[in-house]
Amino acid sequence: MIPLIPRLMRLLAPSILSGDFARLADDIGYVNGSVADWFHIDVMDGIFVPNISFGFPVMEAIAKYARKPLDTHLMIVRPENYFERCAKIGTEWLSFHYEATHKPLEALRSIRSLGMKAGVVIKPATRPEILEPLLEEADYVLVMSVEPGFGGQKFMPDSLPKVRLLRKMIDDKGLDTLIQVDGGISSSNADEVFAAGADCVVAGSAVFKAADRDRECRAIKGLSV
Repeated sequence: MIPLIPRLMRLLAPSILSGDFARLADDIGYVNGSVADWFHIDVMDGIFVPNISFGFPVMEAIAKYARKPLDTHLMIVRPENYFERCAKIGTEWLSFHYEATHKPLEALRSIRSLGMKAGVVIKPATRPEILEPLLEEADYVLVMSVEPGFGGQKFMPDSLPKVRLLRKMIDDKGLDTLIQVDGGISSSNADEVFAAGADCVVAGSAVFKAADRDRECRAIKGLSV
């Protein structure tokens, strides 16, 4: 069973999408040895979002060498068609977009039935209140703070009120559901994102393109640098 994550931890999941695909093994090795907590894997199909990232052959290679949990973010149509395969390659945390399925509650339950932690994602234009009926079945919710589909975008500050509202909704229900935020996160804004109520942030360019990766990771997590 995948262990629960204690609240009040500043979790960091570097997005491998921002790594150097010609040196993918090096970037995997870096995350393995860093203070980061998870690998964030962005799967894009060119339909749900206007970009294509990678598919299962690359995911399987990452899974083979990763020594930290795999957090897979499906930015695809018909995500439920791929839950079982994600489980087979070793994904521990799996999220899909609320906007990509007509049956989000069933999707969450399906993911959990396969032994993974289940997450639901909302785009910037989607109101967080829409997730209220799903929170008891969700292990985490992911708030996109950029438009999904491309790395390297600027953080949208109007995502912070969404995080605060979700934090209140979750706490009022007495749930352990985590809040993850993805998009434009760096050491320059991580403090306010965590202060708003996030438990985990995804950082891509900020980590992999940093002059000092170790310093950036530690700063995002609030550790001494």
